[in-house]
Amino acid sequence: MLNVFCSPARYVQGRDATRALASELKRLGFSGKALMIASRSPRDLLSEVWRETFPASGMSFDVLDFGGECSLAEISRGKDEARRVAASIIIGVGGGKALDTARAVACELDLPVACCPTTASSDAPCSALSVVYTEDGVFEKCLYYKRNPDLVLVDSAVIARAPVRLLIAGMGDALATYFEADATIRAHRKNVVGGLSTIAAAAISELCYKTLLKDGTAAVAAARAGSITPALERIIEANTLLSGLGFESGGLAVAHSVHNGLTAAPETHDRLHGEKVAFGTLAQLVLEGRPSALVDETMGFCLSVGLPLTLAELGLKQLTRDKAWAIAERAVAAGESAHNEPFEVTAANLMDAIYAADALGAAFKARAS
Repeated sequence: MLNVFCSPARYVQGRDATRALASELKRLGFSGKALMIASRSPRDLLSEVWRETFPASGMSFDVLDFGGECSLAEISRGKDEARRVAASIIIGVGGGKALDTARAVACELDLPVACCPTTASSDAPCSALSVVYTEDGVFEKCLYYKRNPDLVLVDSAVIARAPVRLLIAGMGDALATYFEADATIRAHRKNVVGGLSTIAAAAISELCYKTLLKDGTAAVAAARAGSITPALERIIEANTLLSGLGFESGGLAVAHSVHNGLTAAPETHDRLHGEKVAFGTLAQLVLEGRPSALVDETMGFCLSVGLPLTLAELGLKQLTRDKAWAIAERAVAAGESAHNEPFEVTAANLMDAIYAADALGAAFKARAS
């Protein structure tokens, strides 16, 4: 089996980077009309900058307001609008689901795509896949594409203005990167792009975890103040680029499968992707029998930045055995990344790990208080 590493063609990050969006597209050889698939808040914030900068690069744009869920219906709506305006490039602007929708539209129309995340809430921007949900927000499937985005552009000034909870959730998503890549590599399983991991992917995944531990709390403090600091810039990069490259070229394991299982519980639907992944990471560490010092280190990080340690924090204060079994069964369904561990993962042992992680998290919080 071949080793495979993938990445976006170009990654740009910094204060007021939106002003360079059109010129970066031009640098890559793109022209004509762009269709922005944008969440309403980013549209209100950035449309004036787009109007100022796109004509100077000889480009025009139309905007489609994102409907809020990356569903098959929303993807179809985006395709219809792209055809109607004769778009030559698709640009996703907003959170992970808006970007997932933009990538899906671009792939199905065989158009280039740029991703402009307005939060650092997930590692979706750099990837060659979309996570599709039902209209009710239940995980449905993943769509995989032949190439990564042509451009990922991250405006740190926009990220600093976003709700801090989103940055924290992004750290929860990034927290899984090292542990899932490590499990996949030890098991000699395929990464998300269908090959074995490279040493570059392994190193990036580990750097992602180390950056979270080093800069996480300082970045949260900066974000609460609306300030752009070196710590915040590094966490934005960890959440977006390091985690994006690490999960895709390193591999996924139990943490994201637990997330997918949790989406089957309606009580978790108002919790963010990264919040559920963070708890899934704790469940993975317990399932793997990791040393208590590492589990404590990970829980300490979660507590320091405000990530959930318990099921109650995910809306599952009273998790019945039947519901826990349903979550675990969903997490170990055929094709799930839970099977990338170097041992057999069953609904039974995963359900035990979920309950045990919850108990450890509650005990850790009690000791800390």
